[in-house]
Amino acid sequence: MNTTQLKTVAVIAAALGALMSAPVHAGKTLDGIKARGQIVCGVNTGLAGFAAADSTGKWSGLDVDVCRALAAAVLSDSEKVKYVPLNAQQRFTALQSGEVDVLARNTTFTLTRDASLGLSATVTNYYDGQGFMVPLKSKIKSAKQLKGQTVCVQSGTTTEKNLTDYSKANNLSIKPVVFEKLEAAENAYFTGRCIAYTTDASGLASTRNKVAKDPKEHVILADLISKEPLGPMVRRGDDEWFAIVKWVQYGLIEAEEYGVTMANAEQMKSSADPIVQRLVGGGNEDIGKLLGLDKEWLLRAIKATGNYGESFERNVGPSSPLALPRGLNNQWNKGGLMYAYPVR
Repeated sequence: MNTTQLKTVAVIAAALGALMSAPVHAGKTLDGIKARGQIVCGVNTGLAGFAAADSTGKWSGLDVDVCRALAAAVLSDSEKVKYVPLNAQQRFTALQSGEVDVLARNTTFTLTRDASLGLSATVTNYYDGQGFMVPLKSKIKSAKQLKGQTVCVQSGTTTEKNLTDYSKANNLSIKPVVFEKLEAAENAYFTGRCIAYTTDASGLASTRNKVAKDPKEHVILADLISKEPLGPMVRRGDDEWFAIVKWVQYGLIEAEEYGVTMANAEQMKSSADPIVQRLVGGGNEDIGKLLGLDKEWLLRAIKATGNYGESFERNVGPSSPLALPRGLNNQWNKGGLMYAYPVR
């Protein structure tokens, strides 16, 4: 290699080094969010524990906390969110068209959706599975006892296809009664039009708690017939925004692992643990600039919603009205599947 070639290589290497160390441009989605001063977040029309509005219009839930954490990270205010309630048929079009910036609505990511919708899953924030709810008086103990029975289900969901697949695979000849709107499917079940209602097990718990006149009169069967990894989705093509949504979620999961909470996050800046310092923006290291954000992006998210475990407990956990166990949604070192990529 001659002198000229060596100089060329040196220039290229220097340029690459500069690019790798420079803050990234956060992409057109974040530019739009900053321009309007608000994140537009697609959520469920009303699923207690995940996304539901109270009588004053205030939204809460595990998925709502995704929106609030993002707003805290990128706009320094968890309240700067516009919630757009979307049913199963509306949700993907709303994200594809740019009506919403992120879809934080109990949505399962599948091969078909990955390959055909132009959307990307970020991080699973709830590992679920499809189940069945039946009246206690029916004395049904297993999904296999639904042979030839009517089952209420919402259309345009993985739930509908899973029900058909399960029925065929087990020769059950289940009769689906299909409804476009969640509320219609729930009402049909509770008025006796179907012997069973099927959706994600977490959704069954939410429906039983919210809609049933007496929750004790309805049983959620132990059978789960599918895997339903639920989590926020974004449009494909804006890698910078994808990274922000992904790392805010991983940051909240890792915050729980290292004991960083809503209450102690600020004090944790003085921690001697370099990992904790990165999470709360302490010390000299600034990883926020790699996302086009400032040094305390994750600190604000943690203070807004608490870590993942705090959000889970508050919205859907054992002490909440839904009383769901952590189960698969526990930390990886406690027998669950919550395993965050390292925030470093």
